[in-house]
Amino acid sequence: MNLKNDLVKFISEDEINEMVISLAKEVERDYEGLELYIICPLKGSILFVSDLVRKISLPTIVDFVHLTSPKKQSVKIHKDIQNDITGKHVLIVEEIIDAGRTLSFLRTRVLASNPASVKILTLLDKPARRELPIQPDYVGHTIDDRFVIGYGMDSEEKGRNYKDIYNYRN
Repeated sequence: MNLKNDLVKFISEDEINEMVISLAKEVERDYEGLELYIICPLKGSILFVSDLVRKISLPTIVDFVHLTSPKKQSVKIHKDIQNDITGKHVLIVEEIIDAGRTLSFLRTRVLASNPASVKILTLLDKPARRELPIQPDYVGHTIDDRFVIGYGMDSEEKGRNYKDIYNYRN
């Protein structure tokens, strides 16, 4: 069964690329002359981070975390950051911010390591679903409350590889 049969295109690959370029320019301007430590939460953010870091010409270190937060359960760390981030300028990069529970946990975890700064960058922000008061510093696009698939975002692990972002047909 092809998942795309139930989907309609929401954001095109070209629109995504424009957002990535714009976000990269903002980051370069704000971090000019500094080394940037990017944290990529797995799995959904991998495609976005890959595209973003190739557009940023600053010295950059990329690290990965894998966290899960099943409904009504606490956040679990499956893979933590590997390097010492004390005194580093940290940028947490998410493909989408929804409820914010996992991101809030990650931000608190990062702040406990005494970085020089911590900012959050997201391709898509969905504030209507926010459960915790966490706000991104950089936003590609704010969306309404809809379930999106593609460009790293999935439906039961399917659809991450789509170049465009889709949502279900009404």
